[in-house]
Amino acid sequence: MYVNVPEIWLRDHCHCEKCFHPSTKQRLIETFDEIPADISIAPNGLFEDAGMFRITWNNGHQSSYDKGWLQARFDSTNSSRSVERQGLVELSLWAAKDIKDKPPAIDYDEIMASDDGVKDWTRLVRQYGFCYVDNCPPSPEATQSLLERIAFIRHTHYGGFYDFTADLSKGDTAYTQLGIGAHTDNTYFTEPAGLQLFHMLSHTDGEGGVSQLVDGFAAAQLLREEEPRAYDILSRYCVFSHASGNDTSSIQPIRSKPVLDHDGCGHLLQVRWNTTDRARIDCTVDQLQSWYDAARKWTDILKRIEYWEPLRPGRPLIFDNWRVLHGRSAFTGKRRMCGGYINRDDFISRFKMTNYGREQTISPVA
Repeated sequence: MYVNVPEIWLRDHCHCEKCFHPSTKQRLIETFDEIPADISIAPNGLFEDAGMFRITWNNGHQSSYDKGWLQARFDSTNSSRSVERQGLVELSLWAAKDIKDKPPAIDYDEIMASDDGVKDWTRLVRQYGFCYVDNCPPSPEATQSLLERIAFIRHTHYGGFYDFTADLSKGDTAYTQLGIGAHTDNTYFTEPAGLQLFHMLSHTDGEGGVSQLVDGFAAAQLLREEEPRAYDILSRYCVFSHASGNDTSSIQPIRSKPVLDHDGCGHLLQVRWNTTDRARIDCTVDQLQSWYDAARKWTDILKRIEYWEPLRPGRPLIFDNWRVLHGRSAFTGKRRMCGGYINRDDFISRFKMTNYGREQTISPVA
């Protein structure tokens, strides 16, 4: 297959040692300062040799391009490139009945022993959207070390790695004993955290606080099949959110986003749903009723497939905050929780590097 590639693109992607750093995979030239606008292949400057295209340019520079490398850049569709960048796998969509008897889990020692354990752990999270870790020492130190096996912990207005009880030390219902409906965290951030981990270290003198998980991608698929108009509305009409419970801050995203957020190729990328933190619905007055009707159908589906399971000491729960909604029932007594956030890009990088290796991970972009 031959594609009419602009010559400036070819010259811009020269990987010789003068143009491209072999270790950092970064360009060493300033494209628009150092490559002339009239760059072109010199007369008789293109020839094929052992699977390579070799080019001499009109300014004397020489470049070589592997045919397979070139083909990979123009053979795949935008959709497949999107899959590569997201690190998409064949997702296992689930309702409570599918996973209640055998939810995804991995042993703490396996994760801590080597990157093979991290590989298996991140693949389970990518596939199911959540994973339990068995036999973790019930301490904040062990839990923090576990989370840092993936990446740096994200700092927010809650701090970094958090260790808290229901004392309202932060202005959020998470710091109370109230029940909390199914939601995703950080809808008030322009980019919500990618992963969240909870570890209940203790629960004394009370009961309740059962954790709720819902596969948002499974719910979206059901909504699309059963109520396509509602799916379209929640994919197009946007919503603002805010976090204003602390005296020193009111966090608001720079733009509104839909409940069901897709990438440019139509893949569902993220679920953003938090009625507690919801602010203005960013649509016209005549569209408001349609949004509420669609949202009601959405919440009905969430309830149909929700999964309830108590947290317990020694068994942290990690989940994909862009896919899986979480909540809890009200509780009495004193619970001590710890955990933290991981950025989305850091999680996907760690997943791809451990599961696919460096060369396959960077080949679509370098």
